[in-house]
Amino acid sequence: QLQLVESGGGLVQPGGSLRLSCAASGSTLDYYAIGWFRQAPGKEREGVLCSSSSDGSTYYADSVKGRFTISRDNAKNTVYLQMNSLKPEDRGVYYCGAESEVFGPKDITWLAAGPSHFSFWGQGAQVTVSS
Repeated sequence: QLQLVESGGGLVQPGGSLRLSCAASGSTLDYYAIGWFRQAPGKEREGVLCSSSSDGSTYYADSVKGRFTISRDNAKNTVYLQMNSLKPEDRGVYYCGAESEVFGPKDITWLAAGPSHFSFWGQGAQVTVSS
């Protein structure tokens, strides 16, 4: 059973950067699409970035294009979310989700459209952007 653990959250000033980690155990992430979602207080969980392991395609929400990137370290079985030029509206709990692509690539835009499209989730990491 795949398990995910996020880390790296914290308090950062506007314009600053943070890198979140999503460490996996129980299975390799080599055959999983990864999605990063965030949930602000009182709001639904929204997809900000989603990446396919199968074809390398990546979806970015308009709000994070040019600022957020995803990377994978297969040796560490870990996925990272690099967040630059952070804004107060980026605050929230960030979750990584994983969905198997063992039978072929998933439509990452569809994956990013809803948390229910992912089978595995981490516990979340709090990100606060404030001066």
